[in-house]
Amino acid sequence: MAFAAKQFYSSAAFSNHMQHKNLPSKTHFSSFIPNQVVGRKCEKPNASACRKPLYISAVTGFGYVGEPENSKPRDTTIQCNAYEAHRAHPLPISIEFDQETREAAAQKIKISVYFATWWALNVVFNIYNKKVLNAFPFPWLTSTLSLAAGSLIMLVSWATKIAEAPKTDLEFWKTLLPVAVAHTIGHVAATVSMSKVAVSFTHIIKSGEPAFSVLVSRFLLGEAFPTSVYLSLVPIIGGCALAAVTELNFNLIGFMGAMISNLAFVFRNIFSKKGMKGQSVGGMNYYACLSMLSLLILTPFAIAVEGPQMWAIGWQKAVSLIGPNFVWWVVAQSVFYHLYNQVSYMSLNEISPLTFSIGNTMKRISVIVSSIIIFSIPIQPINALGAAIAILGTFIYSQAKQ
Repeated sequence: MAFAAKQFYSSAAFSNHMQHKNLPSKTHFSSFIPNQVVGRKCEKPNASACRKPLYISAVTGFGYVGEPENSKPRDTTIQCNAYEAHRAHPLPISIEFDQETREAAAQKIKISVYFATWWALNVVFNIYNKKVLNAFPFPWLTSTLSLAAGSLIMLVSWATKIAEAPKTDLEFWKTLLPVAVAHTIGHVAATVSMSKVAVSFTHIIKSGEPAFSVLVSRFLLGEAFPTSVYLSLVPIIGGCALAAVTELNFNLIGFMGAMISNLAFVFRNIFSKKGMKGQSVGGMNYYACLSMLSLLILTPFAIAVEGPQMWAIGWQKAVSLIGPNFVWWVVAQSVFYHLYNQVSYMSLNEISPLTFSIGNTMKRISVIVSSIIIFSIPIQPINALGAAIAILGTFIYSQAKQ
């Protein structure tokens, strides 16, 4: 074989080189070639497919320069062991990351957990909230119970030292009051909307919140924005309008509720930015205080609008229709409402506003898709197109705003 001939030539050349170094003439050199390599026949016409490089693994007797007097004869054969490339042992590689890299990776994992938890809790809340409203159409009481559950959870957390109670004063509550008023209006309006229309439709209309934010900031606060921001409002407004016109179960009260919710939450954000500058309370405790103050504002209005008598009749009807599971639905929607808002405020402390806006857009997509699947909501292709355009416009707006 050509391979054996090549090996023989290499051994002969090496022998001549060593003899040139005045080694004894009886010194003999041979190359160790495994039988499976030398005797292997090439079954493929391509000879290169049978060739594998050999790596020297051990050399015995190399460097022999002669026999000293009165010594026993030694084997003058130099043996070279080799192995094929595919049998090579992998080299152990140890990769160490510095402290900064580890901290960055841990931060990314933390943000991912926040987002996943935020989206999951929001989806669960919307599902249970819609179930409760279908059986018990009293959005004012439902909204009140949501705020009451969150307030109770935080009071217990502070009393048991699970969470550190915030240090507040009268000035803090004064600055929080307009924020709480706007939060209460937005919360009730969104609940009223979901009691009249599909969850998906409410969230499609609520994706138009950036348009309200720009218009209020421009005409009431005198803020100017780049042209790209104004252009991003075109797909938002157009998508929401297309979705509203093609909605199969359109309801004016549901539509107006979502629109009022958008406007109220815009003012909530404006008041929060202006009033909370320099305040040390933030994240979880800030939302807890906001829920408590909103609960005090909402309770008398809920009693005046709906009243205990209507609640009692509606409750009995819902329990007789659904059974004991209805109580669990009410508890679940109340608890999950607080938890998803709490996680969203906690994540806002860890990420930039741009990342939060993108996360909020993705949250709406997850809620819309999940509600359509769970409640088997019929949707036309043109309606889905309007929703997609509105959500895409929201994403473009978040990019242009930065």
